[in-house]
Amino acid sequence: MVKHPQKQLISVNHTVAENRRARFDYFLEEFFESGIMLTGTEVKSLRHGQCSLSESYVMIKGGDVWITGVYIAPYGTVGAHLQHEAKRYRKLLLHKREIAKLSAATKQKGYTIVPVKLYFNGRGLAKVTIALAKGKAEHDKRQTIKERDWNRDKSRILRGED
Repeated sequence: MVKHPQKQLISVNHTVAENRRARFDYFLEEFFESGIMLTGTEVKSLRHGQCSLSESYVMIKGGDVWITGVYIAPYGTVGAHLQHEAKRYRKLLLHKREIAKLSAATKQKGYTIVPVKLYFNGRGLAKVTIALAKGKAEHDKRQTIKERDWNRDKSRILRGED
């Protein structure tokens, strides 16, 4: 009898897409890890890294959490009849108490739910990190730019490149 080696699991998270604009436009206050319902061709496209979170947003509808605007490129090697829609509503999988917490928070003025990162966890499951966020005003964005520029200049000075 030949024993087959067990499937090797990825030990570190493999990030597929990141919404870097979210940190600039919002104050990210609380993070939640959620599963996402995908079709087979969507998973294959994600494994090739063909995804964008730049125009995506999260909403709560009928007691469920949905993400829309996530662009997952069509998987090239399957026929048109098996292909998925590139931008469609996808259900996020969260616990009821997490959904209730998010729902209560978004009813407050200025709060929204923003997708931050899409990745495969150590078990190979697609996960989305979402954040409870409060929108930044224009002066807050300018302050963020100033801090980023100062930190860049400071690191150059400390390295002696100036």
